[in-house]
Amino acid sequence: MATGNGLNEANTSNNEAESSESGQQKEKVETVSFHKLFSFADSTDMMLMTLGTIGAVGNGLGLPLMTLLFGEMINAFGSNQYDPNIVDQISKVALKFVYLAVGSGIAAFLQVACWMVTGERQSSRIRGLYLKTILRQDVGFFDKETSTGEVIARMSGDTVLIQEAMGEKVGKFVQLLSTFIGGFIIAFVKGWLLALVMLSTLPLLVMAGASVAIVIGKMASQGQTAYGKAANVVEQTIGAIRTVASFTGEKQAVSNYNKFLADAQKAGVREGFVAGMGLGSVMFCIFSGYALAIWYGSKLILDKGYNGGTVINVVFAILTSSMSLGQAAPSMSAFAAGRAAAYKMFKTIERIPEIDAYDPKGKTLEDINGEIELRDVYFSYPARPQEMIFNGFSLKIASGTTAALVGQSGSGKSTVISLIERFYDPQAGEVLIDGINLREFQLRWIRGKIGLVSQEPVLFTSSIKDNIAYGKEGATTEEIRAAAELANAAKFIDKLPQGLDTMVGEHGTQMSGGQKQRIAIARAILKNPRILLLDEATSALDAESERIVQEALDRIMVNRTTVIVAHRLSTVRNADTIAVIHRGKMVEKGTHSELLKDPEGAYSQLIRLQEVNRESEDTEDHANKSDHTSFSRHSSQKRSLGRSISRGSSIGNSSRHSFSVSFGLPTGVSVVDPEAETSEPKEKPPAVPLRRLAYLNKPEIPVLLIGSVAAIVHGVLFPLFGILLSSAIKTFYEPPHEMKKDAKFWSIMFAVLGVAAAVAIPAKGYFFARAGTKLIQRIRLMCFEKVVNMEVGWFDDSEHSSGVIGARLSADAASVRALVGDALGQLVENLASVLAGLIIAYIASWQLACIILILIPLIGVNGYVQMKFMKGFSADARTMYEEASQVANDAVGSIRTVASFCAEEKVMELYRKKCEGPTQAGVRQGLISGTGFGVSFFLLFSVYATSFYAGARLVDSGKATFGDVFRVFFALTMASFAVSQSSSLAPDSGKARVAAASIFGIIDRKSMIDPSDDSGTTLDEVKGEIELRHVSFKYPCRPDIQIFRDLNLAIHSGKTVALVGESGSGKSTVIALLERFYDPDSGIITLDGVEIQRLKLKWLRQQMGLVSQEPVLFNDTIRANIAYGKEGNATEAEIIAATELANAHKFISGLQQGYDTVVGERGIQLSGGQKQRVAIARAIIKSPKIMLLDEATSALDAESERVVQDALDRVMVNRTTVVVAHRLSTIKNADVIAVVKNGVIVEKGRHETLINIKDGFYASLVQLHTSASTA
Repeated sequence: MATGNGLNEANTSNNEAESSESGQQKEKVETVSFHKLFSFADSTDMMLMTLGTIGAVGNGLGLPLMTLLFGEMINAFGSNQYDPNIVDQISKVALKFVYLAVGSGIAAFLQVACWMVTGERQSSRIRGLYLKTILRQDVGFFDKETSTGEVIARMSGDTVLIQEAMGEKVGKFVQLLSTFIGGFIIAFVKGWLLALVMLSTLPLLVMAGASVAIVIGKMASQGQTAYGKAANVVEQTIGAIRTVASFTGEKQAVSNYNKFLADAQKAGVREGFVAGMGLGSVMFCIFSGYALAIWYGSKLILDKGYNGGTVINVVFAILTSSMSLGQAAPSMSAFAAGRAAAYKMFKTIERIPEIDAYDPKGKTLEDINGEIELRDVYFSYPARPQEMIFNGFSLKIASGTTAALVGQSGSGKSTVISLIERFYDPQAGEVLIDGINLREFQLRWIRGKIGLVSQEPVLFTSSIKDNIAYGKEGATTEEIRAAAELANAAKFIDKLPQGLDTMVGEHGTQMSGGQKQRIAIARAILKNPRILLLDEATSALDAESERIVQEALDRIMVNRTTVIVAHRLSTVRNADTIAVIHRGKMVEKGTHSELLKDPEGAYSQLIRLQEVNRESEDTEDHANKSDHTSFSRHSSQKRSLGRSISRGSSIGNSSRHSFSVSFGLPTGVSVVDPEAETSEPKEKPPAVPLRRLAYLNKPEIPVLLIGSVAAIVHGVLFPLFGILLSSAIKTFYEPPHEMKKDAKFWSIMFAVLGVAAAVAIPAKGYFFARAGTKLIQRIRLMCFEKVVNMEVGWFDDSEHSSGVIGARLSADAASVRALVGDALGQLVENLASVLAGLIIAYIASWQLACIILILIPLIGVNGYVQMKFMKGFSADARTMYEEASQVANDAVGSIRTVASFCAEEKVMELYRKKCEGPTQAGVRQGLISGTGFGVSFFLLFSVYATSFYAGARLVDSGKATFGDVFRVFFALTMASFAVSQSSSLAPDSGKARVAAASIFGIIDRKSMIDPSDDSGTTLDEVKGEIELRHVSFKYPCRPDIQIFRDLNLAIHSGKTVALVGESGSGKSTVIALLERFYDPDSGIITLDGVEIQRLKLKWLRQQMGLVSQEPVLFNDTIRANIAYGKEGNATEAEIIAATELANAHKFISGLQQGYDTVVGERGIQLSGGQKQRVAIARAIIKSPKIMLLDEATSALDAESERVVQDALDRVMVNRTTVVVAHRLSTIKNADVIAVVKNGVIVEKGRHETLINIKDGFYASLVQLHTSASTA
């Protein structure tokens, strides 16, 4: 016992030391105290834990009692060797074995079942609480602390570790502990002298076991960090696959990924070696202990009148109890891992955010008038505390009026909105509503009074109806309808086949921009807020959608205090006050007409800036009025388009942190029904022949061979041990002088065995770990390489979202390792054990060998279940929770929307629903495992009883000697013990097979459009003549909607072609086809007269520079982001030249770290205009012949737009340029303007010619804008 406690104390003092040092050294693993893991148990759990503990103690005492019976048995044999009624004597003892069997079985069932069930219950509770807390955190927390990937990893990975640490492993630990204590008590009662001598070996054993557990825990966390970094690469790459494809960044992503994998691989090898060292040293100590016991035991028999049975009883008792300590190592390491995992989770769970949505304290009034005032506000974003956004900013907005904020990008317009929503608190100064400081209100209540519509509305992955319902708890369908009517959304919703129940797709990608925006507005209307915040609510829309959305907004702005942030001054003119913000100061304030009076004022300058755009800017509307129906028909085409754009571009906004992280939050049902997902044949790839896997491990053959030799040695150890043991027992019943001599010999043999173990086991561990980790690395790399080179359409399928693929790469690759290297080691070792055991047994006594052999499978079952238990039955939890983690993923991604609509409860509700299935499955599993465990114990002891009874019969009839009985018994039980012990370590091959199939499914899939394919021609000189002939196209994910029917378009070298048309008409699709993200269903696209399908894909993409509406930047420095255009190898001079062309050099040099500024996840630390310019620099640096501008300026305000447009104009010189735009100002100067409608080009020509066609499509587009601008 003392040793046991010492061990625990050593561990705790270690942890304290660790946590105190962790300050200086972040790499140290921080943990929580063990009892703290159970801080979320309820009374049922308490009861289960109590029952489980009682069962575990009972079960633990089984083995020490068995050693007692074993001693009796040996004595009965040894002293009655020549006694005629030997069978009676033995039967008595055998019956005791049967009683023991029944008791152990029941206890074992209680132990496993109770602990598993309670572990499942508590860990699912922790998962829920963690998500709840994450959702509760203030927005600043997400800017600084957490990325979506990390949250998911915690929820799926860490909770499994925690569950392992508080479930059956605890039962196991208690069981082992009671075995330990019981064994010692029996040993000291039976023969204290021998027990004391045996004890001298214990400290060694304990040290070996404990040090291993500690080291493994540390190693594991190192591997996890390396792997976490690799997972992040996957997330970023797949999340921005269009950008990666367009910049041919596949190679770069792969080499990046490989860099982190290599670290993880090294950690894995170390882990394998250390584990081997540990086991090896433990075996060495055990065998040496036997050597000592045999030698000293023989002395005691001679001098102290002990008998052979007592010696063996004491030896076994001490060994089982010390073994149980050794076996506690996995439990210990599980506890360590669980405590480390819990540290971060619990820290988060306990984190009370400064701005707390769950906090019931704070004022709630009957209602508010909606008067808003910012008084002397000082503010900087938590992620960049040095850069002050506001220095003493003040602004007052009277109740019921509309205030518009205008100004340059990055001037702090959207920040005002973040402050009113209380996403952040100002560092000084106050934000007042109705004269009361915002901090004094109850957050939920005040957010309930504020409606937010942002530029990139975030929809959750569920039906339109559910999305609108986020606005109000328990809204009726009537209310939802009414809100949709008001938002001008009812029309298009009714046209959809499922109406309100239509799914919007992940992030709302199935809807066009205008449709999404109107759903978001309906959601805000349903809330019936007193204060309405519109952050660029129409900027990303084309004219027709903008007009409709604007109308909807005008209707709902009545009688509410409205704050508008806008670029387009047209949307602002009717505001009651207009505030011009510049560099965090309000420089002017007044109505449109007042501000225009000062021709030198900031507002007038902004207007002048836009004037250029103005005549055309507002021309863009109406054209489509005539054709309302076609709008909603196209809406769905736009949807697919929206999907294709937004997949690659998720966040983008004018403000540094705009409120939009476009991640859908699945609600209710996800697009793909989970059952359907698994039952589809697609999910069950064909089984993979082992040959093919083995082939992947081919480079490691020499390593595997050396490993196998070590494995053979390891396998033979136990059967040999059986021989030595039975010989030793026989020695104890020999005459004194022989006994002395033989005992010495056998004890030396035991020592030799120990040395062999100490060499072979670490060797095996090291070599197999090396082969295995290399295989994992190779598979992950192959897989990722394959995924990165898939055609873009493949990612449109929700089964290939970044989350799912990330999970596949991490989990599946690891399980595959189990099938090859590890399986081989296992097999060799088991074969060696079995052969050795059988040979020894049959030589000794074939009759008894046959009898025992028939019973052995029963022992095997026991050993298997036992070891399986050591590993833990609950490994399958992870996959079960995948769906639930998708919910979390989406919620965390769109945290601002969740916060703004106080939807935390809703998300939790949904999450709980998704978790019900897995939790029940876990409970069921607990009961099943418990039964198995109980039965196996019962069988074990019954087999012992039978074998000895049979042996007694054989000795009685003279067919065997007493020594032979034990030799057969030990040789076979030891062999079966070795086999079962190792095979249970053998990971679940079934799971590994499925994983292998899923991985080869990816590896074998031929990418339809493969950038890594080097075939195809390249042109020596690109002129940039592009032609689309008779192109028809549908998006693969929505085959029912025709985007192009027979489209023809010629784009001449060095000319600029602008595509205009309503939203959903397929303008951006042209760009997607030119980049070969998709191939047309029929028709051809040529570049300089060569079909682009014939050209080398990578080369083709390098000729084109794509700048899209929502540029995706990677979480890296600005320099790295720009160099990405040249696959990462651009010189400093090239980078600066590119940024100067892109008008970006100035703002970058102005940042504190200049080009080394990290842009944040998805570039969120830069404002929209800044991001856009970095993206343009990235496109320029590849000096493309063809520029593709997909709405490159639509999401910017006037000032940034001018700067960016300037940059674009410079870049477009001498290049073939395709522009997709809403705003006419950006396209007036194009050489050809093509109007796309219903999947064909209806008009083309220059601005001057088109504008004069009476009733032409283009003319009416222009007409519409002019009327809007004079209004």
